[in-house]
Amino acid sequence: MIVFPNAKINIGLNIVEKRPDGFHNIESCFYPVGWSDALEITVAENFTFHADGIAIPGNPSDNLCTKAYQLLAEDYILPPVNIHLLKAVPIGAGLGGGSADAAFTITALNTMFSLGISLEKQQDYARRLGSDCAFFIENKPVYCYDKGDQFEKMGLTLEGKWIVLVNPGLHISTVEAYAGIKPEKSEADLRELLKQPLNTWKDQVKNDFEKSLFPKFPVLGEIKETLYKHGAGYAAMSGSGSTLFGIFEEETDLTTLFKNFKVWQGTLK
Repeated sequence: MIVFPNAKINIGLNIVEKRPDGFHNIESCFYPVGWSDALEITVAENFTFHADGIAIPGNPSDNLCTKAYQLLAEDYILPPVNIHLLKAVPIGAGLGGGSADAAFTITALNTMFSLGISLEKQQDYARRLGSDCAFFIENKPVYCYDKGDQFEKMGLTLEGKWIVLVNPGLHISTVEAYAGIKPEKSEADLRELLKQPLNTWKDQVKNDFEKSLFPKFPVLGEIKETLYKHGAGYAAMSGSGSTLFGIFEEETDLTTLFKNFKVWQGTLK
């Protein structure tokens, strides 16, 4: 079976408070985008995991795809499989690429072997692998809260709008990103702000990480400014960085403008 784990963007990201367990409670909208990896799972004599494309740091035994298989194998009888991942979504880029790979491993195994795992239980397995993994099980726009692993359906649709994602190649760790954050309650309800027209979001829908990361990495602010300059209705950093995105009303090819960076652009669904 071959599946294509897609990335997501954060539209708005408020860091609300630090939790007793060391994590942070957040408020954000997760929205799926088309930038994808490719993941192939086949039955094999022994379990193996192999990755091509963008180099993935760490031991293959620690990869989230491997952990997803092992998690299901604790509760279900699974044959050995070979997992082959072609990595295209940048790592440490605020796009949830690794989380998507893990979630798609769960959904693919469920389908391949007719495990009959409910949507809710698949999300529970995914939550054990990472805060935003569960989002990719259903893979639809949601308002998220707590650690980013609890969801509320929302009516936001950007279908037909054009998105440009720009990644300057910086790897910003979660620890580094949170080091500059001072959590505080939101002044406005993000769900209400996102009901307003796209062109009103610029001064109201914010990513709290930008305040501390833009001075540290000036290129991030420069990319955001360039996206606005070339007609984006809304532009922001996704997650804890370092990818910036711009949402446009009409198709806008910016590949030559950002020729030194990784760029993905396409239509939102």
